[in-house]
Amino acid sequence: MELYDLRVVVDSIEGRPVCGMQVGDYFEVTNSSELRIPEGKHFCMYAIASVLPLLPAKQRALPANDWLESDSLVACPDPEERLVMRIERTKTVTLDSTQLT
Repeated sequence: MELYDLRVVVDSIEGRPVCGMQVGDYFEVTNSSELRIPEGKHFCMYAIASVLPLLPAKQRALPANDWLESDSLVACPDPEERLVMRIERTKTVTLDSTQLT
């Protein structure tokens, strides 16, 4: 089966940045379920939790008129921070579905 590897990037912060992240910070999802954060960096677990439900759908090829095909922005749940993340597809990987859970 073919899936996309993803990168979730901090696109903007319009409030007070209490989590210590900056625009451009990111994490990646590779090989279906491996989460990678650059060495020496961090990513707020609440921001990750808000984007997690959308990642399995963004990993798959979607119909052209599916809203997730054109919408890739996700807001962190902290209303004072107003942090917005962007989900990017980085590459396609071929995986053996019998080796995945």
